[in-house]
Amino acid sequence: MTGVPASAGGGTGRPAPGGKLGAAAVNQASLWNIANILTMIRLVLVPAFVLLMLQDGGYDPVWRAWAWAAFAVAMITDVFDGHLARSYNLVTDFGKIADPIADKAIMAAGLITLSALGDLPWWVTGVILFRELGITLMRFWVIRHGVIPASRGGKLKTLAQGTAVGMYVLALTGGLATLRFWVMALAVVLTVVTGLDYVRQAVMLRRRGLAKERGTALDER
Repeated sequence: MTGVPASAGGGTGRPAPGGKLGAAAVNQASLWNIANILTMIRLVLVPAFVLLMLQDGGYDPVWRAWAWAAFAVAMITDVFDGHLARSYNLVTDFGKIADPIADKAIMAAGLITLSALGDLPWWVTGVILFRELGITLMRFWVIRHGVIPASRGGKLKTLAQGTAVGMYVLALTGGLATLRFWVMALAVVLTVVTGLDYVRQAVMLRRRGLAKERGTALDER
């Protein structure tokens, strides 16, 4: 017994062709699907990453390597859980809430820990976290008018941030230490530029939404 209503099979009580619709309905209703499990793993990795980073004062190369591994796994699961959820209809209310929280938590943990250890200027951490929090709040501000889609620049920003933080977590020296500085500089630039673009989109979306509401109100008079 799958628990799928008869209407899902066309009102006959039979499964949909190939069983795909029935399977999708079951997965959609299940909290314990692979996408959500990956999100949960990422949430667990946040405190684990912080503990590994702070071992032996936070400067032991071996512990930093383990912390990098935890950070890398968290970033990789971020790529796969969203893809799996969309591709196999595994979207749940839990995933919609937990996924962005997990994304922001692992990045914030990396930035704050690095700044606390003196490896990264606090202003860099402040700029990135202010942007991430601000865009999240802005999405809620305009959500009744529509959804601001993730842009290509936003995806590049996420990649640059993850790469830069990962390089700072490792105890790099010489040319690699210089390279990570420039990767972080690129991440900061992309953070600011894409943040301003999201603000522009949000303002335009809200204006169109308010204009549409005013037009609807006039038509109803």
